[in-house]
Amino acid sequence: MSIDLIVRPIARDDYPQWLPLWDGYNAFYGRSGPTALDPEITRTTWQRFFDAYEPVHALVAENRGQLLGLAHYLFHRSTTAIAPSCYLQDLFTNEAARGKGVGRALIEGVCERAAAAGSPRVYWQTHETNATAMQLYDRVAERSGFVVYRRFV
Repeated sequence: MSIDLIVRPIARDDYPQWLPLWDGYNAFYGRSGPTALDPEITRTTWQRFFDAYEPVHALVAENRGQLLGLAHYLFHRSTTAIAPSCYLQDLFTNEAARGKGVGRALIEGVCERAAAAGSPRVYWQTHETNATAMQLYDRVAERSGFVVYRRFV
């Protein structure tokens, strides 16, 4: 596959190509079948990308009209900085595009938008078993050393 890559903000007419990427991302993390996201979450997530009052944004990587990957990110406040922090929440490329620079291009796209918004850092997390992605992440960022805990309430 020859890549003529464009990273751009998502558009409303991207939905038919975004949805399989979103579903693939969720399946990768075990959110499919009986553990699938409620469809209302997907609908709300999609709507947030186009709501100027939401801090949630999306980029897509496109090659000749075909979406190859997505990146969802959001800005939030911090108790340790005045400028907003940028959290890269979701990053996914379709299987055929992996290893071709799509993930790196999406990360760079998020970093560019963070800088433009006055955010001095972008951070993200991945599962400890995602060794393939961590090879890229170790090349483009530094591990913070923090361990993530969560508790459902």
